[in-house]
Amino acid sequence: MQGTVDGFTYGLVTPVAAFLMAALGAALGLRCTTRSLHATRSCRVGWLALGSLSIGSGVWTMHFVAMTGFTVQETPISYDKPLTFAGLAVAVVMIGIGIFIVGYRGATRMALITGGTITGLGIASMHYLGMAGMRMAARFAYDTPLVVLSVLIAGCAATGALWAAVTLRGALSGLGASVLMAVAVTGMHYTGMAALDVHLHLPPTLPSDLSAVLPGDRPAEMIGPMLVGPGCFLLLAAVVLLFDPGAVTGEPGRAPRPRDHRDHPVPRARRRPRNDPHARDRRPRSTVREGAGRARYR
Repeated sequence: MQGTVDGFTYGLVTPVAAFLMAALGAALGLRCTTRSLHATRSCRVGWLALGSLSIGSGVWTMHFVAMTGFTVQETPISYDKPLTFAGLAVAVVMIGIGIFIVGYRGATRMALITGGTITGLGIASMHYLGMAGMRMAARFAYDTPLVVLSVLIAGCAATGALWAAVTLRGALSGLGASVLMAVAVTGMHYTGMAALDVHLHLPPTLPSDLSAVLPGDRPAEMIGPMLVGPGCFLLLAAVVLLFDPGAVTGEPGRAPRPRDHRDHPVPRARRRPRNDPHARDRRPRSTVREGAGRARYR
């Protein structure tokens, strides 16, 4: 039996809220990536780790905010908690690999393509792992061309967002990169959901307690973990604004330049006026050469 799938149970509320969560995580994560390019080597790892945690948490939170609007009319839905949080770990690790490549290699073509591809695969892996964590009396089937398209959307948009973050400067460019990353996440999500078909295999008679049929956590029980992501965003944004406001405004401080002897030129000797009668007598001895019968000055 074919299930009746509705991805917009609450209208535009869940898509808009999901997009905003993805944009918030991307804004903080991409700004941290940009900041790492101007940080000292010892601080760069911290900035990149903060960026990967922010983007990964944003992707994960966006997914489950959007999934609150996903229903199958004929059957209730529950979630497997280990697989749900495994999706968060996969997203953070793979996105971290992608932005670490860009953070250490810079805005080279190969670094952006490699980092953007890995970041896009991390977004896609989180989505389909989260879908695998759904529990219902049904079997999932996916339309392969749409699945491939969803992965391409994630990879291309993530590459463009990383390029904009490390190449362009200014608040508007940072906002544009964040929006592009949010488009990558939400576009990938809803394209992947469009590829889904649900084939029901319900028992002839349903018991009064559906927990016997659908083990796992109910959507209401997932609200607490879902709020962890936005809470982390707010905390991280507050810390960044408090200790390094330039990382958000688009004017990150540059790492101090190594100092060498050219930073401290030898001061020149003070010149005495030409009409000073003692000027010739006070010249350095190294300028005097003994000539034939008298001293000469160079």
